[in-house]
Amino acid sequence: MRESGIDYEGVFQALPSAVLLLDPDLVIAEANPAYERVSGRPRDRLVGRHVFDMFPDNPADPAASGTRNLRASLQRVAATGERDSMALQRWDVQVPDRPGVFEERYWSTVNTPVLDQDGKVVLIVHRVEEVTELVRARGQGGGGDRQRLMEADLFTRAGELQEVNERLREAHERERGVALALQRAMLPPPKQIRRHGAAVRYRPAVGALNVCGDWYDLVDLEEGRIAVTVGDVVGHGLEAACVMGQLRSALCAAVPVADGPAEALDALGLYARSVEGAESTTAVLAAIDRKAGTITYSSAGHPPPAVLDPGGAVRFLDAATDPPLGARLEHLPRPQARTHYADGSVLVLYTDGLVERRGEDIYTGLGRLADCLTRHRTLGAEELADALLTDLLPCSGNTDDTALVILRL
Repeated sequence: MRESGIDYEGVFQALPSAVLLLDPDLVIAEANPAYERVSGRPRDRLVGRHVFDMFPDNPADPAASGTRNLRASLQRVAATGERDSMALQRWDVQVPDRPGVFEERYWSTVNTPVLDQDGKVVLIVHRVEEVTELVRARGQGGGGDRQRLMEADLFTRAGELQEVNERLREAHERERGVALALQRAMLPPPKQIRRHGAAVRYRPAVGALNVCGDWYDLVDLEEGRIAVTVGDVVGHGLEAACVMGQLRSALCAAVPVADGPAEALDALGLYARSVEGAESTTAVLAAIDRKAGTITYSSAGHPPPAVLDPGGAVRFLDAATDPPLGARLEHLPRPQARTHYADGSVLVLYTDGLVERRGEDIYTGLGRLADCLTRHRTLGAEELADALLTDLLPCSGNTDDTALVILRL
């Protein structure tokens, strides 16, 4: 596979570390040449086999624990979607083509998940570094007793490290639980979204705590009109989510009393100056009048909303764009624009994670979005949201947060 001119398959083959790719059932999907060398087994004997069929514990050693420890690590990664670094392991390996003959080996192992766009584990990267020679070298010159003492010291330290890792993992899970509760509390309830016939999607960046600084909101206005907004705070994780919560709440309060989207974003910009971490936040706000068939909008440095016409044409609402919140030293009124739409049109608001890619012009991403909308123009809002994420986000997960709102008008 090639993206941005990089041959990722070539990179995998050239990795100096020994790497297996495992599916969630722990069947070997791929092995690189370095793994073939350290295991003494060719690729065609590895791929398609369960990892523990290929590398069982030494039956002659009742204290052998390599299989148990590795299985626990891999299952933990598959269940949580979190990376796991194992303590140093002694795992005797059967000599190739010599059944029942095992040789003493020592391994340092890291297991890392590969997630799809829905956060589901689709592969596990099992990377090993063999340190057998290092362990043996440290034991030379002191006889068998020194060797045993050295090994005991290594495994004592490894056990201590494993205990620290477990405590860190528990703390991380607690933090993640708090983050998810915070996220749910700050975003619109499902009933409000369904009432407006909207579809929303929220995808944190890979490696985040499943929370991010992107937000979306739908606000009821007078005479049956609604306002829809998306925004993007710089950064990821809890800090960005806390800033997002403050800005979203402030905008939600300003929208019903402001004279249009521009005035509401004006008020939000002034408020953002007092919120640490809110600098350079982008946001776009659109007010929809279904009776008049109009969209009134204003943007603070945000990617332009897209309107998909019933015939399949796509236009971007970019006539009222201004710098991000807090970007100006002097306060100036923000611009506002209005456009008409035909019955059956679709309004799409999103954050930059949907369209921007490193080293690529933003207009390339906007072109992909327009093409995707045209291809899937007959889909309902929910199906269209899924199609956009499937077509536009990398299979391995995005490096930026993504929020998406779709409204059939």
